[in-house]
Amino acid sequence: MGSYINPVYPYRRPPELDRASTMRHPVVIVGAGPVGLTAALDLALRGQQVIVLDEDNTVSVGSRAICWAQRTLEIWDRLGVAQRMLDKGVLWDTGKLYVGERLIYQFQMQSQAHQRFPAFINLQQYYVEQYLVERCADFPAIDLRWKNKLVGIEQDGDEVRLKIETPDGVYGLAAQYVIAADGVRSPVRSMMGLSFDGQVFNDRFLIADVRMTAEFPSERWFWFDPPFHRGQSVLLHRQADEVFRIDFQLGPNADPDVEKQLDRVTPRLKAMLGERQFDYEWVSVYSFSCRCMESFNHGRVFFAGDAAHVVSPFGARGGNSGVQDADNLVWKLDLVLRNQAPSALLETYSQERVPAAREHIHHSTRSTDFITPRNDASRVLRDAVLSLAADYPFARALINSGRLSQASRYEATPLATADERAWSGGAAPGAPAPDGPLGNRWLFDGAGERFRLLAFEAKVAGEPGLETIAIGKDDDHTGVLWQRYDAQPGTVYLLRPDRHVAARWRRYDAQAVRTALRRAMAA
Repeated sequence: MGSYINPVYPYRRPPELDRASTMRHPVVIVGAGPVGLTAALDLALRGQQVIVLDEDNTVSVGSRAICWAQRTLEIWDRLGVAQRMLDKGVLWDTGKLYVGERLIYQFQMQSQAHQRFPAFINLQQYYVEQYLVERCADFPAIDLRWKNKLVGIEQDGDEVRLKIETPDGVYGLAAQYVIAADGVRSPVRSMMGLSFDGQVFNDRFLIADVRMTAEFPSERWFWFDPPFHRGQSVLLHRQADEVFRIDFQLGPNADPDVEKQLDRVTPRLKAMLGERQFDYEWVSVYSFSCRCMESFNHGRVFFAGDAAHVVSPFGARGGNSGVQDADNLVWKLDLVLRNQAPSALLETYSQERVPAAREHIHHSTRSTDFITPRNDASRVLRDAVLSLAADYPFARALINSGRLSQASRYEATPLATADERAWSGGAAPGAPAPDGPLGNRWLFDGAGERFRLLAFEAKVAGEPGLETIAIGKDDDHTGVLWQRYDAQPGTVYLLRPDRHVAARWRRYDAQAVRTALRRAMAA
């Protein structure tokens, strides 16, 4: 079952098994999933040495996460791997919602023109991991160790000490910092005795990934109470290789061992697809929870992705938010390792990403409560909304089949400098900085890994450690960048290395820039 052949990566004997002493490494990452590999690539691009440990020797089994958002593609583009994802993935920006057989409404995800990347692509997680692994091979600074299982961790004020089990025996590693990107069952979190609190949902869902020839467009289709699966919901997405993801709601009393048997799955699919021929790629039954650690920082250990927070799959918030975790953390680690910023900068990782995770959990929980009402009153309300939605726009706004992932805004970040005057729009401090066309290229083409100034017809002095991008009216012939940044002649933006806005001014002031830069580095 399944057309994708999982690669088998070679195990290599770690050199520490043959050394009498243990070297201390700058960063060790536990987990070679999308989050850990993204962090490794980002560190290597910044010139840092990194070891990645994974207890397996292949990529994920089954499609798992499939929807990757625009912000994630922007991050992967900076790491040199986005184009490969785009070439393989399925682009989509239309969602349709049905009640029974009736189309209630549809929506478009790409609300603005002149976007470099689509709102979403669908690409199976095994391809994402494969492409990231292959990109890691371009960097000698990345030591990717397969069949290396973490079995012990302890730390003091100076370093983290790891014990790793391999086919050749057990060895130790010492690291200045550790990134735990080892998934929802995080062994690192368990070994450190850290809590992972939240809400567990009892409903169960069946994932059936099937390969078939179908005329279905590349859209997200969601049904409430379809004729082929009465009283429940169904979701359909097209993936690469003519694979379709179909999620069937089963209810809280479904037996997962029974429901994933093909003689139970096949009748459900035939009721939906008719006599269309299909082949199975992957079948799984899952339930889910929304959980979040109180803090993602624990001494010199940082938690990211599902190890730090987990949400329901409605809204594609899990994998995308994990990649943003890595994007937020790595530039801070890099500056601290180079002694260019104080260790206090690392505290802001949790200060920014915990609120972002809780926002994702809030949206995800509301979606889940609508799709799977917890009591009779909730179900009556949900069904009333669905019955009104076809004819009344106010009711459509209340339908929640998943509020889809968007880039996080760090509204309360201590690294941002507040506006000194009112702005009518643009990207406020803490918000992600939008890309856009600049002449015959894009604003962030070739942009480095440093802080940068965007100067809209503003004369700025050279600032140490800052890259300046000049934007004239003639350079922005569409006017898109001036509109997206609410720019006037003389406007200046200070952007962080992760392309979030640190500060902005209507007139350049060298001292104000230096002060904002120090604040953005927690100095």
